[in-house]
Amino acid sequence: MNNSVLNSIRFVVFLLLQLLIFNNINMFGYLNPYPYVLFILLYPVNSNKSVLLLGSFAMGILLDMFCNSGGIHTMASLVLAYIRPSLFKFAFGLSYEYQTVKINDKISPERITLLLLAIFIHHFVLFFFEYFRFDLFFTILIRTLFSTIFTFTICLLILYIIKPSKR
Repeated sequence: MNNSVLNSIRFVVFLLLQLLIFNNINMFGYLNPYPYVLFILLYPVNSNKSVLLLGSFAMGILLDMFCNSGGIHTMASLVLAYIRPSLFKFAFGLSYEYQTVKINDKISPERITLLLLAIFIHHFVLFFFEYFRFDLFFTILIRTLFSTIFTFTICLLILYIIKPSKR
């Protein structure tokens, strides 16, 4: 299947999953999953970066419009899409340079590092701009940590579900 068609399908699926299922999960008042970040992370490494930024912007702005969240999803998605190459370089080193990285392959320490770091940065930006007060820094940090762990778990489950079989 063509990469652009596959990315378009991922965009729609992750947007609908986030809007219909994951936005309705709010455990203990501060635990929210945001697995739509997988759309940004699963984007092919050697594809056009401008399309990734536009797709991330579209994902964020649509979530903000449906959730009435004032631009925080757009900001967090764009930050993640912008620093994504640096995160790949940090997690994979030289293998990123040769573009041999596929995040939905076998789960390895490098992939776990990439997922955790990307989710943490996305959530920190999201919650920082949601509260936008320095005196609530520990609240932002606690909410970021717990939501990161919850989102990470859901993202691993999603990756195992969509992982192509090696038959």
